[in-house]
Amino acid sequence: QVQLVESGGGLVQAGGSLRLSCTASGTIFVIHAMNWYRQAPGKQRELVAAAVDIGNTNYADSVKGRFTISRDNAKNTVYLQMNSLIPEDTAVYYCNARIKRRVLSAYEDYWGQGTQVTVSS
Repeated sequence: QVQLVESGGGLVQAGGSLRLSCTASGTIFVIHAMNWYRQAPGKQRELVAAAVDIGNTNYADSVKGRFTISRDNAKNTVYLQMNSLIPEDTAVYYCNARIKRRVLSAYEDYWGQGTQVTVSS
């Protein structure tokens, strides 16, 4: 039983900032990667940022230089700091984690419920 709980979404004006957080709980042996995806209406879900471990991060070109992903491994938490937001960032943001639940288990992907981010003009 693994659960990812997200928070931090909301409404913000263009140029503003939001910080999303996602905490994993339950039976967890180790978390390999924690990622953020987003899905805008009528569009495919896309990878926004990925964090395999400290110092190993990747970003979509559309958010590079504006968003920062970070992890607090002691808290099983991943953050997404979003600065200089633009209306095109409006989407439901989903937390994703690749987790090994037990020592002999395979890694599996888990998803949060999603949090709405709306950026007004």
